[in-house]
Amino acid sequence: MSWISKQLELTPTHFVYLILSAFLLLYALFSAFIRNRLHLSEPPLATLVGIAFGPQGANLISSVRWFSDDITQEAARVVVGLQCFTVGVELPKAYFSRHWKSVGMMLGPVMTFSWLITAGFVYAVLQTKVTTALIISACLAPTDPVLAASVLAESTFSKRVPRRLRHMLSAESGCNDGVSFPFLYIGILFLVEQTPGAAVKEWVLGTVLWQCTLGLLIGLVIGHSFNRSLRFAERWAYISPAPFLVFYFLLAIFSVGIGSTLGVDDFLVAFGAGYGFAWDGWFAKKTRETNLPEILDLLLNSSMFVYFGAIIPWRSFTPTEFTPSITPGRLVGLLILILLFRRIPIVLAMKRFVPDIRTYREALFCGYFGPMGVGALFLVIEARAMLENGTSIPDAHPPAENENKQAIETVWPVVCFIVLGSTMVHGLSVAAISVGSHYARKEGERAPLIGGESDGLYGMVHEGGGGESEPSVSGDEDPDPPDHY
Repeated sequence: MSWISKQLELTPTHFVYLILSAFLLLYALFSAFIRNRLHLSEPPLATLVGIAFGPQGANLISSVRWFSDDITQEAARVVVGLQCFTVGVELPKAYFSRHWKSVGMMLGPVMTFSWLITAGFVYAVLQTKVTTALIISACLAPTDPVLAASVLAESTFSKRVPRRLRHMLSAESGCNDGVSFPFLYIGILFLVEQTPGAAVKEWVLGTVLWQCTLGLLIGLVIGHSFNRSLRFAERWAYISPAPFLVFYFLLAIFSVGIGSTLGVDDFLVAFGAGYGFAWDGWFAKKTRETNLPEILDLLLNSSMFVYFGAIIPWRSFTPTEFTPSITPGRLVGLLILILLFRRIPIVLAMKRFVPDIRTYREALFCGYFGPMGVGALFLVIEARAMLENGTSIPDAHPPAENENKQAIETVWPVVCFIVLGSTMVHGLSVAAISVGSHYARKEGERAPLIGGESDGLYGMVHEGGGGESEPSVSGDEDPDPPDHY
């Protein structure tokens, strides 16, 4: 027995390999059943796995030994950047030329309202400074593309939602993690800059023009350039099938690398590159049967939520010297307020100004469906780093004394708790909606299985162009003849 124990190498890293792969294998085996029968998505299940095997559970994944702000920041950067790129690729061709107003309203008035109302709730419930509340709300204002993808991906439920709504929500989620940077840096710059004038100057020049505007333009140029390059290589048979498929992933990582190296908005670079790369539908047509996004979702997104479940700072959800107002009760109350009022009232009020929203039930669905996830984790690490040292690179060992100490200690636990709540509530909402719509029908009109209905959700327009992002989605048309490549 002692000889066997010597042969075993039981380390947290080895347990990570074992637990993560076992979860992904089990999920893959029953993925269709879980998604289409139970109406569950990967993020809440993956988060529960992380919690169960993390420090608060079996303690097989010890976050103390392998967690750091650097790992969280870079993992979130890659996962969110890849998802933003995927959204850009999967949108209907020339989507923004027809639907710019709808997406613009969601990114403008809706997101601004979400930021301000969330800041008000944080300020009132947790009794923080105004600047701290603005920073936290900026992290929580955008719709997370990773959680959005897990619900909007092809499934029995997603097909019950009009396609134009799915495309609009996907486009919004792909853009607004990048668009959130101006909101985030308003609070940060007024804390770290010496004068209001310096803060405004840095916000306009550094954040709006350099990070966001230049980042989006760089992404569009990258995407369009590599679209033409790949067409050329494919036309002359310079590229083999395997590299053709992996090109998608490599270009996404390249876009994130360009963005982070130049100090521009990684996520807008990635989204712009994805949209520019697939603007004409050619790549989507070529790879329609490969299910690349689903493969990447399973591997990267699920792994990220297992990691998140293991690093949740449970002890920080109680009062400390610097966070006396953070209590479990206040955090739960804040979560409820954010879920109910962050988006629903403004989307209902703006319904007639958003062409893709046709009914108030559609407005209610779009208002409710605003999950907060991995993007918020990246933004809060970025915020903490800026508060610690004025750069986007977090300190390995933050100094004990810092004039922004209270804000530094507050932003991380609050954002983590809201992300945890949103992951669970939004991740389980599909099952709740499916079961609710099942029992809302008369007994003779119900599907044989609970939640097994496949017709369009009640109160939404599904026909006559109302359910489509007309005129067509990427890859629906006949491909260009080879001599046009």
